[in-house]
Amino acid sequence: MEEDDIKLIFGLKLKQIRTDKNLSLFGLSKLSGLSKSYLNEIENGKKYPKTDKIVILSEKLDVSYDDLVSLQLDKNLAPIGEILQSRILKEIPLELFGIKESDLIDIISNAPGKVNAFITTIIEVAKHYSFNRESFYLSSLRSYQQSNYNYFDDLEQQVVKFCKAYHIDLNKPVSAKELEEILVDEYGYKINTSDLKKHKELFDLRSVFVPKTKTLLLASHIDEAQRIFIYAKEIAYNYLNYDLRLYTFPWIKFDNFEQVLNNFNASYFAGALVLPRTVMIAQLKSLFQKDVFNKSVFIKTISNFTSSPETFYQRLTNLLPKDFNIQKLFFLRFAHEAGSSNFYLNKELHLPNQQSPHANETNEHYCRRWVSLKVLEQIAINKQDHIFDLQISQYPDDVSYLVFSSATKDPFKDTQYRSISIGLLIDKQLKRKIAFLQDINIKRQMVGVTCERCPITDCKERKVPPVILERTKKNKVIEDVVSELTAQFSKPI
Repeated sequence: MEEDDIKLIFGLKLKQIRTDKNLSLFGLSKLSGLSKSYLNEIENGKKYPKTDKIVILSEKLDVSYDDLVSLQLDKNLAPIGEILQSRILKEIPLELFGIKESDLIDIISNAPGKVNAFITTIIEVAKHYSFNRESFYLSSLRSYQQSNYNYFDDLEQQVVKFCKAYHIDLNKPVSAKELEEILVDEYGYKINTSDLKKHKELFDLRSVFVPKTKTLLLASHIDEAQRIFIYAKEIAYNYLNYDLRLYTFPWIKFDNFEQVLNNFNASYFAGALVLPRTVMIAQLKSLFQKDVFNKSVFIKTISNFTSSPETFYQRLTNLLPKDFNIQKLFFLRFAHEAGSSNFYLNKELHLPNQQSPHANETNEHYCRRWVSLKVLEQIAINKQDHIFDLQISQYPDDVSYLVFSSATKDPFKDTQYRSISIGLLIDKQLKRKIAFLQDINIKRQMVGVTCERCPITDCKERKVPPVILERTKKNKVIEDVVSELTAQFSKPI
């Protein structure tokens, strides 16, 4: 056990003994002759007292010296010992949220039984859904994004500084050529586009970076937009001085959370470089001010910046909350194989908290009325490069979203397609910001979350009956009857 953990355990034991004896810190200070501030530091795990001080405390608190210094915890504090020994607190990126480990321990110590039950439940759920360390890291990252509305001004400013330093005009689309020159001339990179394709096992990878020789291996079949993003991300790793990083794109594994965070920051930097904030804001304002939605203009707006709808939609999640005060939204990425009836939600973000729709881990059938799935079905049949559509999705609970969705072919798999969607909650703020919400040409569609939970009747798109909804209704009826009987037979005869 580490020294810091030993300090924490001693402090927790001291605090427990003191509170069990109904002593305040002030009272223990008077009793022992030790200063209140010194005792407070001990209890918070910041200091470990010297032997003579431990002797005084054991005498005044009427507890043996050995018991006081023992790392053995009683049943009330045992969960904390388990947490410390499991190293779970070292895995949690507490610093992202401004939390100190000692603060969390203090919270846990106030209700150890409840917290232990909670942690045990989380572990069981994690096991049930094969929730691994990487999943935990990614969940932590999403929470971090949500708590900041996915906007990070320090990274935005770093992009501006970088462009000034390297004379990149943010009013013009950045090219792969100029970014490659920076990587080669400034950071000593070697660009290799021939060797990655020799290994069929690596076909799904777009790039591999070899740090020892600063060789960037690129897949030969990536397009210009993908090349630009990869170059921009590599520049970010160097310009932001990130040593802990990922070396493949897409990633294969994470070794620690700092890699996850640095990967996110580098991607954010790349997105802000490819889709400059000021230019994006101007074009979005122009689009939003129109009374009628112009589909071709929207698609052209995407292509003005990038041929990757995913990069564009992700950038919207940065700018809409910050610059338009549109803060209630979701981002979804679905995968679909032509000829299959399955749709997989493999990436999502919800601001400021969970919106509908969202992923489920119980293999329920996502609503086939979602525009996200419709565009996937269309592109699988038509085999076009890009299919776009939008709809106003109306849920049975009177919540509605304006949903933009783009489907494209997966560049690495012939029969695979993906859709990228952003959904904006329709509220007073959205109505103020987007004039074309009243456009009668925008399709309005009643939707559910999954078929198993959907109350919509006569749905032609339904894949399975609403079994979960029916079970919930049945249980509610039973509950109501039991309540009535209880009330009836509770009256005095």
